[in-house]
Amino acid sequence: MLVHRVPFFETDAMGIVHHANYVRWLELARVAWMDEHDRPYREWVADGFHFATTRVEVDYRRAAVFDDRVSVATWLDWVAGASLAMAYEIDRGDERIATARTEHALVGSDGRPRRLPAERRAGLAALAAGTARQREARRAKAK
Repeated sequence: MLVHRVPFFETDAMGIVHHANYVRWLELARVAWMDEHDRPYREWVADGFHFATTRVEVDYRRAAVFDDRVSVATWLDWVAGASLAMAYEIDRGDERIATARTEHALVGSDGRPRRLPAERRAGLAALAAGTARQREARRAKAK
């Protein structure tokens, strides 16, 4: 989980965090997630791969402001042959301020799509399945 203290420069003329900064937080959280759960992103790059962002969705619920401490929970939503999706919950304390989802295509250094190596795809698929089971168990317990 990424924890971030909002600096003044991320705010706009209204004193709230500019919406574009949420996308930056998603990127930071995704790279941190990969470091912790898969393999460091720099290793993907060293092997000649990048995860190009193909889609970003953010549902803004509440405004963040200067000096807020926000946390970005991240998980792998799904994985396919050459792509994957990450999901995010952005909270300020106990308050959910945004939810988001990003989709990424694996590309080579030349920018052309590449299939995820079979062993990496299997490992990522197992992570996605485990996360789905954990989320379902939490939902069932909350009911």
